[in-house]
Amino acid sequence: MTEQHPVPPAAPVSVATADAATALLRVRDEVAKAVVGQDATVTGLLIALLCGGHVLLEGVPGVAKTLLARALSASLGLDTKRVQFTPDLMPGDVTGSLVYDAHTSGFTFRAGPVFTNILLADEINRTPPKTQASLLEAMEEHQVSVDGVSRRLPAPFLVAATQNPVEYEGTYPLPEAQLDRFLLKLSMPLPERDAEIEVIRRHALGFDPQDLRAAGVRPVAGAAELAAAQAAVARVEVAPEVLAYIVDVARATRAAPSFQLGVSPRGATALLKTARAFAWLSGRAYVTPDDVKALALPALRHRVALGPEAEMDGVAVDGVLASILATVPVPR
Repeated sequence: MTEQHPVPPAAPVSVATADAATALLRVRDEVAKAVVGQDATVTGLLIALLCGGHVLLEGVPGVAKTLLARALSASLGLDTKRVQFTPDLMPGDVTGSLVYDAHTSGFTFRAGPVFTNILLADEINRTPPKTQASLLEAMEEHQVSVDGVSRRLPAPFLVAATQNPVEYEGTYPLPEAQLDRFLLKLSMPLPERDAEIEVIRRHALGFDPQDLRAAGVRPVAGAAELAAAQAAVARVEVAPEVLAYIVDVARATRAAPSFQLGVSPRGATALLKTARAFAWLSGRAYVTPDDVKALALPALRHRVALGPEAEMDGVAVDGVLASILATVPVPR
């Protein structure tokens, strides 16, 4: 299903943050040089960076999930690493481990791929729970603890985890506690006909997904702009009526007959954070109910669980959430 939130216009909130806003909004143009038709997903990743959160990317193979993460990091001038999650992957393969140094006759820490700015956790549901759990501390605390020593991760830090929604054989579904650690779950749809024609045209002209520089992708923002933008997002105002609306939406999921698990207070907080970031990217210093509606599906769809009867009836999570948004009174 295509994401429901629109792409915000390129309009900064104030002169003080104009440079950061303009730079971040130019990221979409840079990513588009490599990835066609995924502007909504790029916006979602930018929102996650602005909120210091993480993203679960769901889509069938071949919709450019890996290329998207690489293009985003290249346009932001950030370091990125990719880990292919497999059944035999161990926690130390992700976080790093102590190795014996013959020169010093002692153990030294060898950092794992998690020590980066954007970690692409490819097919995260193909590794056992103990390896999935190795990311929990990194995602929540932005640090890794090995042998009683905590080591800070670089800033910014984002985990972009991918999973295939149609293939479940040999997979290990993420537990609800870990799903709740992801700020957003973004669905990457198959491209529209015109977008797919453009993809094929680029490949016919010699586009190489491994060579982003040849595709013209250049850094247009960086850590400094992200830090300035995060500070600006924190200043976006939220009226009491909008706060109450967010809570009402979250509580409605707990009362929905189709759900056996509703949204927790952490989910309501995530919806608040993402709505603020979306409002800022849209050029406003305040949150509207429409901002909340725009981010409700990607912020909440992975925090709820259908009941057995609803699953048997083929009920879709997004459909239930959409009906909740249509029935919860909107503040005026």
